[in-house]
Amino acid sequence: MAFESGSMSFRVVALPRPFPKNWLEKFAAKHAGSLDASDLESQSGWVTGRHLLDTNLTEESAQYAGYVRLTWRTATRKVPGALLKAECRMEEIARAAAEGVAFLKAKDRAEIRKEVKERLTPKMPPSIQALPFVYQPGTHHLFATALSDTLIDTFCGALREALGFSGAPEEPEAMALRLKNVDLADLHGDGFSRETADTAMEMLPGREFLTWLWFKAESQNGRVALADGRSLDVLIEGPLTFAHEGDGAHVTVLRKGLPERSAEAKTCLKAGKKLKAATVTFALDEATQWRFQLDADTFAVRSLKVPQGEGPMDAASRFQERMIYLEQFREIFCDLYGAFAELRANRRRWTGELDRIREWVPSRPNRR
Repeated sequence: MAFESGSMSFRVVALPRPFPKNWLEKFAAKHAGSLDASDLESQSGWVTGRHLLDTNLTEESAQYAGYVRLTWRTATRKVPGALLKAECRMEEIARAAAEGVAFLKAKDRAEIRKEVKERLTPKMPPSIQALPFVYQPGTHHLFATALSDTLIDTFCGALREALGFSGAPEEPEAMALRLKNVDLADLHGDGFSRETADTAMEMLPGREFLTWLWFKAESQNGRVALADGRSLDVLIEGPLTFAHEGDGAHVTVLRKGLPERSAEAKTCLKAGKKLKAATVTFALDEATQWRFQLDADTFAVRSLKVPQGEGPMDAASRFQERMIYLEQFREIFCDLYGAFAELRANRRRWTGELDRIREWVPSRPNRR
């Protein structure tokens, strides 16, 4: 139920091309096996989005409300360490007594461990890891719940095995290239405080973007203009994570109360730290709001709450509405980040913006 109800946590995966027409056949060829197999130790494969035991991929089960909805499932059987140790010790004591020796050789202990593990593993209940995704046919991206780098690598590898091609997570530098053909990796990082203006900084575009967005919102009464002329209300709230690789504390986390208005937040900014993570709200109007937590380094989105639709709906219609809101959120995010990337690559315009940011940092109101 990763996308069907409640908040959503995901990363966007950019695809080099849309799914092929025979995508169902390709995924079905890599479907997961039965969990009842007694010799199962580790097994991976695709299941439908209906539930983790549904390995029968059909046109009806693999799609929902016009979207492809599948899950990469990994199941493993593992003997708990304490149980394995106890069983091995019991066998070692019995064998030592039978052989009339006080101690067993390392080779014998290793042999016992292997035998015990082989005997117990089939009896263990499987531990399941699920990585669901949703995809709108014809598009060049999908939404996957794989948040960490390890999980996103696993997911993209599974996608490649099924389709013959894979994608890549939409991270700050890659997004700048896609949206505005701007290579931010060629630029050097800038200090957002006059006190650190001359300090050498690593270019971390995601952190610069999130801190810049905070500046734009606060300096413009909470409103930011979109490319199509609409006005978007933006609110940055805690918990706030500030980071800066340099002398002193590298990471500062502010939570509870009003961390965004705290003296500690101003101190972090003045010391050259930028936002690494924050809670963000986008609002087009009172009824159309998105609230989420953003990891600025990876653009992983956590706990996204989409607008609530009006009136009763059947489950499929509700899911479709949520996916429409999810796409709208992505469009707004790309709009804002594209504007930042274009500005950041224009040295003349960015210099002026940087001056305004450095004026904003010490002038921010704060409460103790």
